[in-house]
Amino acid sequence: MMPAAALAVVMTAVAAPQAVAVPVSDQDTAFVRAAHQGNLAEIAAGQDAQTHATTACVKEVGEVLVRDHTKLDADLKALAGKLGISLPAGPSATQNQELASVREKAGSSAYDAAWLKMGEAGHVKTLALIDQEVKTGANAEVVAAAQAARPVVAMHLKMVEGGTCHAGMEAGTVHAGNGGQLAAASDRSYDAAALVTLAGGALLASLSAGWLLRIRRRSAAAR
Repeated sequence: MMPAAALAVVMTAVAAPQAVAVPVSDQDTAFVRAAHQGNLAEIAAGQDAQTHATTACVKEVGEVLVRDHTKLDADLKALAGKLGISLPAGPSATQNQELASVREKAGSSAYDAAWLKMGEAGHVKTLALIDQEVKTGANAEVVAAAQAARPVVAMHLKMVEGGTCHAGMEAGTVHAGNGGQLAAASDRSYDAAALVTLAGGALLASLSAGWLLRIRRRSAAAR
């Protein structure tokens, strides 16, 4: 006869719930929204540099910012949509004002210097934002997105650090859709966990049914 404890394990396994995703915290939501605005601000700054910078170096860095932050933001928007996080329509008022102030110097070397200084300050703030999310974020997908963006942002900072332009430094390969891939991978992990649970439950249920059938046969034979 199957011990009561073993039977309890069987019933628990059959009724085991599927894995549940970690909810999105206020910190996660704030990070996604701020990172989105940061991406939009860097894209606008990069486009502006390609139009108004006086040196090829600053124009090149501006092109890199547009390319990389466009890809990062595509991932971020996909993740925000999956998690139900609403996003701002554009950069913050402060970010818009900073770019407008730099644009006033368009066509002169003062523009390039001001643009590099703005880029350095912006990427320092973004790195601090990323590090805070990695440290205190609750949702694994949001934290993973922050970790994936960090090396790209860090390389951008090196390109403008100290107010000096350093073109030719590639930020590495940033594939559009990484955020969607992370989300899909997470979904697959939950599906796999569910399948394992169901399979294990079905096996234990089958063993339990076989044990009950043997008990009934023995009782019938005894009569």
